[in-house]
Amino acid sequence: MGEIVTLEQAVLAASDLRERGGSLVLTNGHFDLLHVGHLDYLERARALGSALFVGVNGDGSTRRLKGPGRPLVPAAERARLLAALAPVSACIIFEEDTASGLVVALRPEVYVKGGDYAAPPEGPAKPLPERAPVVAYGGRVVLLDYLPGHSTSALIARVCALPEA
Repeated sequence: MGEIVTLEQAVLAASDLRERGGSLVLTNGHFDLLHVGHLDYLERARALGSALFVGVNGDGSTRRLKGPGRPLVPAAERARLLAALAPVSACIIFEEDTASGLVVALRPEVYVKGGDYAAPPEGPAKPLPERAPVVAYGGRVVLLDYLPGHSTSALIARVCALPEA
């Protein structure tokens, strides 16, 4: 089981991991309304290295990026749920709108994001602000496709469509 750590604690843990010959995988996101699509993504991310650290967007950044009414679940609770998952080594709550600060501080060997950052057939890829710092220090960016039919937005829509009890 993982733990919720500060950025400073995560930096020390990453250093210790590397001293023992391990490699760090980092991903980040909102993880509002945890579902099996998240678990699938985290399992595949964890398989890319020795440890998986997950940056969890704080409530303020989630509100700014996802809009009114979000997050549905407070950051401390989202981080606690994620830390309890087998693939997750540690969670770090961060308040910035991007994870570039986490990337620069932790310098993961592998930085993972979802397939929505890959170029779709109809146009350019969604910009990935963390790509530049990862490439600058020689890390690797991996984009993982999402499990089809599983998204937080779709889950929220299904819940909202339920008849009143």
